[in-house]
Amino acid sequence: MVDLASEVPPLPSKYRFKDQLFGDPNLQNEDRVQVEFFANECTLKERLILFFIKNQRSSLRIRAFDFTLKVLSCVLYMCRVFFDQNKEPGCFQCPTKKIEFLFIDWSHIIWVERKFSIWVLQVFVAIICLFETILVTYLSCKGSIWEQILRLTFVLEMVNTVPFLITIIWAPLRNLFIPVFLNCWLAKNTLEIIINDFHRATLRTQSAMFNQVVIIIATLFCLIFTCVCGIQHLERAGDNLSVFDSWYLCIVTFSTVGFGDVIPTVWPTKLLVIIMISVALVVLPMQLHQQLAYLWMERQKSGGNYSRRRAESEKHVVLCVRSLKIDLLMDFLNEFYAHPELQDHYVIILCATEVDPQVRQVLLIPMWSQRVMYLQGSALKDQDLVRAKLDSAEGCFILSSRCEVDRTAADHQTILRAWAVKDFAPKCPIYVQILMPENKFHVKFADHVVCEEEFKYAMLALNCICPATSTFITLLVHTSQGLEGSHSPVQWHQTYGMCSGNEVYNIALKDSLFFSEYMGRSFTYTSFHAQKKYGVCLIGVCREESKSIILNPGPQFRMSLGDTCFYINVTKEEESPFRTQRRAHLLVQSVIANTGAVAVDFLDKDLRPTSAPTLCLPPEDVEGSGGKASINSVLEMPEPSFLHTGELNSDQSEDETLPSNKDQSTKNFSRLKMEFPAADCVFPVKGYPPNLPYIGGSATQCHLMKKKAPFCCLGLEEGCEHYSLDAKAYRFRKKPIIVSAETAGNGLYNFIVPLRASYRLRKDLNPIVLLLDNKPDVPFLEAICWFPLVYYLVGTIDNLDDLLRCGVSFAANMVVVDKESTMSAEEDFMADAKTIVNVQTLFRLFPRLRIITELTHPANMRFMQFRAKDCYSLALSQLEKKERESCNNMAFMFRLPFAAGRIFSIGMLDTLLYQSFVKDYMISIIRLLLGLDTTPGSGFLCCIQISEDDLLIQTYGRLYEKLSSTVGDIPVGIYRTASQTEDSYEAQPSHSERTEELAESEEQKHRAPPPPAAGELHRSSTSSDPSDVRAPLLQKKSGQWAPKPNQRGSRGHQRGAQRTSQLRLRARRSEREELSELVNNRMKSMGVPSATHDDGKENQCTQSHSYVLINPPPDTLLELNDIVYVIRPDPLGLIPVAVDGCDSLGGPAKIETPF
Repeated sequence: MVDLASEVPPLPSKYRFKDQLFGDPNLQNEDRVQVEFFANECTLKERLILFFIKNQRSSLRIRAFDFTLKVLSCVLYMCRVFFDQNKEPGCFQCPTKKIEFLFIDWSHIIWVERKFSIWVLQVFVAIICLFETILVTYLSCKGSIWEQILRLTFVLEMVNTVPFLITIIWAPLRNLFIPVFLNCWLAKNTLEIIINDFHRATLRTQSAMFNQVVIIIATLFCLIFTCVCGIQHLERAGDNLSVFDSWYLCIVTFSTVGFGDVIPTVWPTKLLVIIMISVALVVLPMQLHQQLAYLWMERQKSGGNYSRRRAESEKHVVLCVRSLKIDLLMDFLNEFYAHPELQDHYVIILCATEVDPQVRQVLLIPMWSQRVMYLQGSALKDQDLVRAKLDSAEGCFILSSRCEVDRTAADHQTILRAWAVKDFAPKCPIYVQILMPENKFHVKFADHVVCEEEFKYAMLALNCICPATSTFITLLVHTSQGLEGSHSPVQWHQTYGMCSGNEVYNIALKDSLFFSEYMGRSFTYTSFHAQKKYGVCLIGVCREESKSIILNPGPQFRMSLGDTCFYINVTKEEESPFRTQRRAHLLVQSVIANTGAVAVDFLDKDLRPTSAPTLCLPPEDVEGSGGKASINSVLEMPEPSFLHTGELNSDQSEDETLPSNKDQSTKNFSRLKMEFPAADCVFPVKGYPPNLPYIGGSATQCHLMKKKAPFCCLGLEEGCEHYSLDAKAYRFRKKPIIVSAETAGNGLYNFIVPLRASYRLRKDLNPIVLLLDNKPDVPFLEAICWFPLVYYLVGTIDNLDDLLRCGVSFAANMVVVDKESTMSAEEDFMADAKTIVNVQTLFRLFPRLRIITELTHPANMRFMQFRAKDCYSLALSQLEKKERESCNNMAFMFRLPFAAGRIFSIGMLDTLLYQSFVKDYMISIIRLLLGLDTTPGSGFLCCIQISEDDLLIQTYGRLYEKLSSTVGDIPVGIYRTASQTEDSYEAQPSHSERTEELAESEEQKHRAPPPPAAGELHRSSTSSDPSDVRAPLLQKKSGQWAPKPNQRGSRGHQRGAQRTSQLRLRARRSEREELSELVNNRMKSMGVPSATHDDGKENQCTQSHSYVLINPPPDTLLELNDIVYVIRPDPLGLIPVAVDGCDSLGGPAKIETPF
């Protein structure tokens, strides 16, 4: 294959200044045909015009020669001044005569003493200058000759040259004074022409600021030089000042200091000073204000240039954005510079708009002013990319403007920027942020791409089945030291903040202290013992010969020397304190850790209650009737009987867990077919979706229907021959998940795929109802009609009838997606106003509904489920202010909605793209966790709940061992819901509020609770647990949170306070009753059974809070109803150990015995 790079000749380099003057020596020996400029220029004048004016190189050489002559003439004048003794002034070889007129002797001014050698040189220079001036004036004349003659430069040239020619003819005039120092102005004019010609020859058009600075400096120099020479010469008739004294007088006068020690003594000198000061007051302000000030302002807007010298000696990255806000800038800078290895990098911001005032103030801070440079320009212009020195940058981040109403147009601009950067600097790594998934394939060439719609909908979907997944992922992709909340007196703040410092790191097994000793052992064995010994959580691995990351490959996977391990820890291993510990101490720990499994006694299985939820673990062997079970040992290599091979279209995991599920599903299928004619397409199978809504989406094996559902069956707003009008008529066996969105975009497809993935149990599939403002188009319906239990309804979230028709009264989750039309607002942070108010209305109408909301601005989460008199939320607001003052990048992390996983903003995931500059594996791992990508043999994220029987395990470390030794699950975190009564916070409620709550609790004791709906458990509105049964426990502890009322004062005061609180309570109850009655009446009028609506108690909503613990310490105690995040191995990827001496993954097979 022909190398195209070697066939194409390199482009010639741009000429340097010496090349413009003397030519390029590399081109002199080349046999090339020289192309002449002229075709019809045959006369001498035309050829002279070509040489002196048109030809850039020759013209530049002539101007440089002319400038040299002018400077030489000024130097000769100064030499004449130094050799002039001013003793007997007069004409050459003539007697001395005084010429007194107007009170001074003019003979000292008219005649000077000039040596013969200086006179010869001055005459020679004058002849050359005069000849050149006349020739150039003649060649450039294009009109009246008098216009050229009367020019100031021509007049000065004649004044400084013609008198020297006269001295040749008439010798007595050889000592005549000639103001040669005025040639400095001609030199300044020639310098301007040289700069313009040089920039024209080298095609440099971005140095106007440099030109003006040089011109102003030259102008100032000419003024001072003229004034010094003039004062020195005129003072020959007075005190005969030296050049230095004249210079001193000029500087003191121009600076308006005026000491008075050196003063002019004759009136011509005084007149000259007046004239020069007047000229300086006119010329310099014109130069400074009209030219330099304007250019300086334009330069401040554009930001200047990043010099090539700095680019060669320093490391820098380029950030390309359309518009830059302060939040985006601070998120980028805080995350980028959070890594120690990036402290010496510089950030060049290339933005198309003028710098924002807030951004300008931040860039003036010394911390950022030395690291960040703002350049106004476009990535589509090569000259702006040259200014940013993109070709030598370490990376280029291209971010989209997510607040645009037309997100597709914003993506198109991002695509063009990415293309322009790739065309200009092919070797520069590119990090692209795209909004719409259908535009992602245009930037596939980029090193790292993050699609907002993909990540957003996948995270919201996973939030419905794994509570607070959004919080878990957000904390995982933020760089932190785990010091957040350390100054808070509340225990859960400290624990939550400490665990938030966990991040994902990677290290080669051969270089690792954590994992190198487990080479040849199983993955689950390595993960458990590393977590037990060092507190790190091994979650994935990558083979040396493969680039695919595998999460929890299962117990059949054996660690090899070339593997790359991915683990979760507060710090990376290279900075871990274990690196500095003595090896002997580690050996002692290793012996203690390998003494065997920890024996934990369980109660007999026959004594366990069957109603409480338990872990999905296989039954344990019981020795005898009175034997007790213990935690199994984690095997170094699993037994062959433990492994099984999965088939593509089998549902083995369900059959093993629920042996009678098949018969039950067959009965349900028969019943559905009798009730609905189209039930033959409801029974799902496993396969890949046949219709992808956009190009570039990853194929994921999902639960699909054998036949696609008719479009009429997908809509709930219109009845068809198969179904009725509302969601209740479909007789859902599982509570539906409702998604409120503006349009059915392609990103919404990524919400359905994780919920219909093949590794989800069929019995756990929740119906999905899409509440859309606009009717979906046909391509979207073609994509979703193959998924079971997916429907849509055209309606809005602010319409109660639409909410009831889509089944909000019995829904499991309500997902409110931020609408594109409201993402931009005139006032900052007002884009979420409509969403917040609608969600607050939902919260008041349906207190027990679990609502997951997406916001544009994370700072607005403080308004979610807002209560003006909630002292706990007010105390958290004070804590957020303290965290923000301590420069916490995520000061909002202690807000209850975020900690509970109720709030999500796509801006929180911007750090994922920034982290990929240092951790190039982060995007791949997050996509695997969210189910956006599937790798053969890779596990998936799910959750399990701790029951009362499971509390016998006691600690998180023992649970880790239990799961890894039985089903091969790898725990990665805990979602915990605790009562606020367990925390003593500084901010306590007022006396009236405490009395009100006590009165309410006393009345609840005498009032029988309403019976729950069939098949529905008690659930707190702030708890993210879908099967929360803690309501009685929380009611029992509610009295502990409120301290006893103050006993001081009269009983009448207490009775008055109680009476006031009772009136408030009745008013609040009447408001709840009115809302409940409103909803029930609407449900009755629409034919929806009102029993499905449960008006929860608002006081229960304030009694609990939920938070996420990422990779907690092994000694963390388990609590009732804890939800544990686990990475479960792929049931289809379990491969049995080979018996031919080599395992299926390429490593040598070894038969190991369990310890």
